[in-house]
Amino acid sequence: MAKEKVTIQDIADALGISRNTASKALNDSGNIPEETRNRVIRKAIELKYKQFAYVESEQILSKTPGNIALLTENLPNTSHFGSLLISGLEKRISAEGYNLSIHIVRAVDQNSLTLPNNFDVSKVDGIICIELFNLEYTRLITKLGIPTIFIDCAANICYPDFHADLLLMENEHSIYHLTKKLIDSGCQSIGFAGDYNHCKSFNERWMGYNRAMLESGLQVDLSHCITDDDKLFFSKPGWLKERVSALETFPSAYVCANDFIAVDLIMAFRSRDVTVPQDIVVCGFDNAPESRIIEPPLTTVHIYSNEMGIKAAEMLLSRIDNPEQPYQVSHIVTTPIMRESTPGILPTN
Repeated sequence: MAKEKVTIQDIADALGISRNTASKALNDSGNIPEETRNRVIRKAIELKYKQFAYVESEQILSKTPGNIALLTENLPNTSHFGSLLISGLEKRISAEGYNLSIHIVRAVDQNSLTLPNNFDVSKVDGIICIELFNLEYTRLITKLGIPTIFIDCAANICYPDFHADLLLMENEHSIYHLTKKLIDSGCQSIGFAGDYNHCKSFNERWMGYNRAMLESGLQVDLSHCITDDDKLFFSKPGWLKERVSALETFPSAYVCANDFIAVDLIMAFRSRDVTVPQDIVVCGFDNAPESRIIEPPLTTVHIYSNEMGIKAAEMLLSRIDNPEQPYQVSHIVTTPIMRESTPGILPTN
């Protein structure tokens, strides 16, 4: 019989203390004596409780927990990355004795170039930035002198002037691969949908699309490309439907910067009695849940979000340990997934 998972109650019972005390000690919250906290952590390690399963006691007890701040414009559940990235990130840093705090950077903060009210620079050992694409705000953060990693960044970042580590999903090659597949299946006119100035990832996807078109001897027809400001897709409901209605002609296929845009584009074409994949084919990026439930299921690109969270944590921890090392720009591989929205391309099993 498989062993049941260890719970906080198991730790509390083994030590003869309350579950509330054990929980506070593990999370370093509340007024818990250091001796009690150490006893609880040692017992958690002994019983192989969650993040302590592969941790030696000296790793946790030899130092006071540090603090890593996550700065983001969006809550994790609304981010393109989703909660999987945050989960992988948190587990990895907690195994090294760090706490994670999340700080929402509002539009007013970015416009005034001020840090969030609850962000205390003196209590932060490292910073992780997710979906912060304002170049001036990026400079504000990197000038703090705190080890920092960005997961995606502004489209117009210049690496020699970018004093932080950067982690991206692989964008260009996957979109290049998808675009070439569309061309090989017979598509001769292909448009791009998405604001390539929105962020580095969108910009790299635009580059992959353009490279595939150029190498195949096909002209990019900008009248078929929908590259307006990304905010319009969110702030103005029905905008894309109006945009599609205004198209005098449309291409045989669209490569979209993400699944949200692709799904919205499919719905916009439906309102014009143009169906996917009979009249036009569409592919996206992210492998979001919506890509699997829309009809037809959407050809897309899978992002390894959990692994990205772990890698981001490892890069930041390395920066904290060795601040003088050269800055890194890393990509995590992505995987194209072929589905029914692009007939002529064999579906991925």
